[in-house]
Amino acid sequence: MNAILLSVIIFVSLGAFAATILYIIGKKFYVEENPLIGVVSDLLPGANCGGCGVPGCRAFAEVIVKQGSMAGLNCPPGGADTVQNIAKALGVEAVVEDPKIAVVCCSGSRANSPKKADYQGLQYCGFAHSLYTGEGGCPNGCLSLGSCVKACQFDAMYMDEETGLPVIIEEKCVGCDACVKACPRQIIELRLKGKKSRRIFVSCVNKQKGALAKKSCSVACIGCSKCQKICTFDAVTMQNNLAYIDYEKCKLCRKCVPECPTNAIHELNFPPRKVVEKTETVEN
Repeated sequence: MNAILLSVIIFVSLGAFAATILYIIGKKFYVEENPLIGVVSDLLPGANCGGCGVPGCRAFAEVIVKQGSMAGLNCPPGGADTVQNIAKALGVEAVVEDPKIAVVCCSGSRANSPKKADYQGLQYCGFAHSLYTGEGGCPNGCLSLGSCVKACQFDAMYMDEETGLPVIIEEKCVGCDACVKACPRQIIELRLKGKKSRRIFVSCVNKQKGALAKKSCSVACIGCSKCQKICTFDAVTMQNNLAYIDYEKCKLCRKCVPECPTNAIHELNFPPRKVVEKTETVEN
């Protein structure tokens, strides 16, 4: 018999034998998938952003079906409509969470925190964070390299070339948490979107004491506690020389905003404050 033909017969026989073994193993260990997983997966947006805490929409669908409800689970890009559709497919009650949005808690712009150093290394925030404090000298502030923007899959952020800070596009932000995870200095936080998209927060993450914080940035929180003292809802706490406003306790009364001597507390999407004119009384 021709040697080449013999070799071909041997290899074909080995391939057929291996295929038979794999088929038998596949049949023996086959696990039938719940058809609801495919149904739920099709209802998810397919963004695979990880905002739900699970790596991928398909894997999230498996978690949902296994649990049998959406309780404690959320799909930020899908929002309330997706949650309701999935709950309907599972025959359970929809549990819709209040929407959240990313907030940049740093006002260390190039105007407020003038350049004191020049960085020439890898243009990646995680790398730069391990090497230096930042152009303005704040050890906690934004590094202005845009790693958060690169992490956003929804084009909901951009870097402002004038200020050097990231800007959130509210209409596009789904609260997926990707930018929060990408920032090594934790200057971005997810907060409740709020009624009429109104929010009050401390736009500073500098944990240095007052004088040092002001040296790094003119609008830094100096830890004076004035905001905490005026708040009647216990929404403001002080930790590591820094004020923090709890969005779950804050009633959006805005009393703390004018109390801040450095304008570190920001109020978004509120109507302009009424200006009260003082009248002088002239005695005859």
